[in-house]
Amino acid sequence: MSLISTLARVEAAATGRARPLATVRHRHLAERPMVLVPLTTAGEVGAPLGAMVGTDRDAPRLLVVPQPRDRTLRSAFLAELAEAVLPHLESAQDEVELQERTEKDPGTGRRVKVEAELCADAPQLVVPNTAGVAYVRLLGRSMRFRRTAEEEPDNPHPAPPRLPLLGRWLTHYGERARVPGSSLLVAATELLARHWATGQSRLEDQHLGALLAWITAPEGTSGAEAAHRAELARGEDGLLLTPPAGPATDPAFDNRRLAPAVARYDAGLPGAEEEVRALVATQLRPTWDAVWRALDLLRELPPGARVADRWKRDRWSYTAHRDRLRAGEPPQPRRDDAVTAARKLAARETALAELAAQEALDDPLAMAERRLAGQAFAGEVTAVEMAYSAGKRPMPRPLVTVRTEDLPHLEEGVRVYRALDDGRTQPGEFTGSPGPGLLTVRLTGGMGRARTPEAGSVPEEGETVCWTLFEHAPRGGPDLPDPERTPWTHGGPPDPDALDAPDPVTAEDLL
Repeated sequence: MSLISTLARVEAAATGRARPLATVRHRHLAERPMVLVPLTTAGEVGAPLGAMVGTDRDAPRLLVVPQPRDRTLRSAFLAELAEAVLPHLESAQDEVELQERTEKDPGTGRRVKVEAELCADAPQLVVPNTAGVAYVRLLGRSMRFRRTAEEEPDNPHPAPPRLPLLGRWLTHYGERARVPGSSLLVAATELLARHWATGQSRLEDQHLGALLAWITAPEGTSGAEAAHRAELARGEDGLLLTPPAGPATDPAFDNRRLAPAVARYDAGLPGAEEEVRALVATQLRPTWDAVWRALDLLRELPPGARVADRWKRDRWSYTAHRDRLRAGEPPQPRRDDAVTAARKLAARETALAELAAQEALDDPLAMAERRLAGQAFAGEVTAVEMAYSAGKRPMPRPLVTVRTEDLPHLEEGVRVYRALDDGRTQPGEFTGSPGPGLLTVRLTGGMGRARTPEAGSVPEEGETVCWTLFEHAPRGGPDLPDPERTPWTHGGPPDPDALDAPDPVTAEDLL
């Protein structure tokens, strides 16, 4: 946690009001996202109790398992979930645009430019908290290896026809959620916590009701008091007034209301199933409304300038998964081979560094964190001295002196970077400090190829500039070998027969 984030939390605790951590929205929000609020039983890990799902905040679809231990009822619930979610996840597959991208030529190994299809948009899935993201991954893993009656006619418990397909989509969305800055699958608590600081811990911020209470506390009430009521206030029946955001339920609700209703359902009493549905709805609807309130708060912030670029990468990811499905490739394996795992790790590390850089460039508050940490400095240009490089063809290398109160971690020769108005990055080199509070940078690029720098490429006296010590587009590591050339130290090439068949089903793969 950065010093500014810590100070914001201290100030929130002192004033009783959540403090902003951003001036712009750093994540993409679809115009019509699908909200999924899952609920599971406390006694059996992963056993679904119900879900509320849909894209219309006023007309959610309620799915309920009246007896979570019944395998047939669980299968019917998952089939209904597939019926509700798959049309949304598949809705953007056919509307495409042609984009130029760089790919590796399998014959020569060189990078070549090719024209490829890119889906014009991608469906977004929103869950209440990070536990909901983990449950989406669990659902994907439990369903993508299932076999339908068409695939295994002798299977006594075949999966509904579209169930494995939903598992593959949810697995992809769950994996994509691990990429920093991705917005295909997002948790409402993570979105709010990125943009507001509360006076409670990050763990307590996972309670969606308490987090919203801090941000929207009414006048005359502190955020701490509002959050305390959201977490602990109970009615005369002993049940929480604000149910947990799932997927776990309140133990008091389980013992006092749910267990007797399920027992009446098992006994075959009339109206018992409707009673269970009504009880589950009382636990899901408050969280459903809270997620939509969170989205309303986030939409009040303007999107960051580089959010669209990250969303484009999500669209590429969505398009690639669509292509894999249409090509008939097998489900994602339970464990990646060594090369694939290394590529995923490298991609996530690069995405994390790039996200931090882009958020700082988009948001003065995020840049202030980097300046305070000595990773950037800003100030007024006090002098510009034209200079040229040595050589047969001298190139402009102006010296720009900046007066600043920042204390960056600089040594002579360190490279620095500045964002230009046209979106390019201008590199420079720190040359020294001519006096107290003065830093001199030699511009080394971004001025064109002529002897005279392009207009606007060299800052003028009196202009305010910001230089960073971090690259604006961090580069990844070296290329990794193809999976077929995996060295023996990492297990050797993957077995082709094992790739063609799914991993064996284990007890943890079944809900």
